[in-house]
Amino acid sequence: MKIKFACAAAALAVAFASNVAFADDAPAPTPDFTVTGSAAIVSQYRFRGISQSDNKVTGQASITLSHKSGFYVAAWASGASAGNSTVNIGGSEIDVYGGYTHAIGKTGLTFDGGLYGYLYPGNDLNEYYELYGSLTKAYGPITAKAGLNWAPKQSYFTYWNTATKYNMYEYFELGLAVPKTAFTVHAHVGHTGGGFNYVKEYLDYTAGVSYKWKNLTLDLSAVGTNIGKSDAFKAPLTDQTGTPNPDQTFRAAKSVAVLSLTASF
Repeated sequence: MKIKFACAAAALAVAFASNVAFADDAPAPTPDFTVTGSAAIVSQYRFRGISQSDNKVTGQASITLSHKSGFYVAAWASGASAGNSTVNIGGSEIDVYGGYTHAIGKTGLTFDGGLYGYLYPGNDLNEYYELYGSLTKAYGPITAKAGLNWAPKQSYFTYWNTATKYNMYEYFELGLAVPKTAFTVHAHVGHTGGGFNYVKEYLDYTAGVSYKWKNLTLDLSAVGTNIGKSDAFKAPLTDQTGTPNPDQTFRAAKSVAVLSLTASF
């Protein structure tokens, strides 16, 4: 009888221990909200191929609040220097945006879309907003993304009396996470057409490689546009002295190497 009782007690103890172990091994529940962010230093700030910082070093930072449902709000900021460039965003840029991202059934596609606002505390006449949407899909270590940003008619286009009172930006991206390494190779091509034309309707591109170590990412990319010197001399933009300057017009759009170091949390 004692033997039977001892065996039963041992079995109960093992079962209890197993249940405790399974409970300990169970994954933590997904939190309702998640906060992520980053801080970076970049050799220059390029936006859609055009320099926003007079080809000079600047700092950038971001923060995102995400809900497990897929909704999120975020802010991003960058410093800038006008120098004698044809581009002057007023010394700084603050972007605020919010949207929704979600996987589309079993297609492997992920949708992301929302509203994006560009704020320039030192030059508020340049402020505008866009509606954006994109689709992303992974093919093994390769990720493909296609997206569209649309800036509808608004005060920016009216104030600057642009020929077109809206803008369309389409882009396509590819990324390859190199297997068994910390390297990622990436490429981007985009097309600007409408009120944000720079000299002309143009293409921009990025091609680079990133290396990640813990929460740090080092990236080296070639960034540029299809705007040539001849385009700049045909339709030069004015520099900060108010003088049409083809050299500065081309300088802001020419191909360059951009180096960045980003810390994420």
